[in-house]
Amino acid sequence: MTKYYLLAIPAIIGIIGGIFAVTYFGNHDNSQKEGIFTKQQLIENGSPYEGNPSAPITIIEWGDYQCTYCHKFHDSSLGVIKDEYIKSGKANLVFRDFALNGPNSVLAAESSHCAKDQGKFWEYHDEIYNNWNGENTGWVSKDSLSKFAQNVGLNVEQLKSCLDSSKYKQQVLDTYDLGQQIGIDATPSFLIIKDSKVVKITGNQPIDVFRKTLDDM
Repeated sequence: MTKYYLLAIPAIIGIIGGIFAVTYFGNHDNSQKEGIFTKQQLIENGSPYEGNPSAPITIIEWGDYQCTYCHKFHDSSLGVIKDEYIKSGKANLVFRDFALNGPNSVLAAESSHCAKDQGKFWEYHDEIYNNWNGENTGWVSKDSLSKFAQNVGLNVEQLKSCLDSSKYKQQVLDTYDLGQQIGIDATPSFLIIKDSKVVKITGNQPIDVFRKTLDDM
């Protein structure tokens, strides 16, 4: 989302190994609150790991398939991060849905989990972004999502059945709620985790912002 294209890297301090104190603002007032989340809670119901699950750094991307700056990140910095940090074993990546652009964003997120059922989350994830065509312009539909599935060799009828059943709809909605609880309010947003340290980056920042954060860790 264009209005969030600003750097925000507040540190989120860990309590004990693997447990984090995430400071956030409640929905009903502006009072600051604190919630405790394990790393597992922050990544569960997301994508499979891209890269080595045992890598010392985990990058959690919170994204929306219709988001303009998510698409730009996918087309720019992501490739560099994969080449320099993920393929080298320094970091891994988990994608979590933050479907803030309405029902079509929810539908696209649902379809990615349906693809995960067939073992092709990342291929399908990339195919959606490779066919990105704006925010709420109508390019996301069950027909287009089925075409994307065919393009990456998924069983299209199985994906259609998964979507028709709304198997993952509540999970996608719940993930959005969790994101709000921990202070995610824009896409893309990133939580970069090593041991008990967590750094947040908001927006499709220049690659040097990601490099500095990852190298400092």
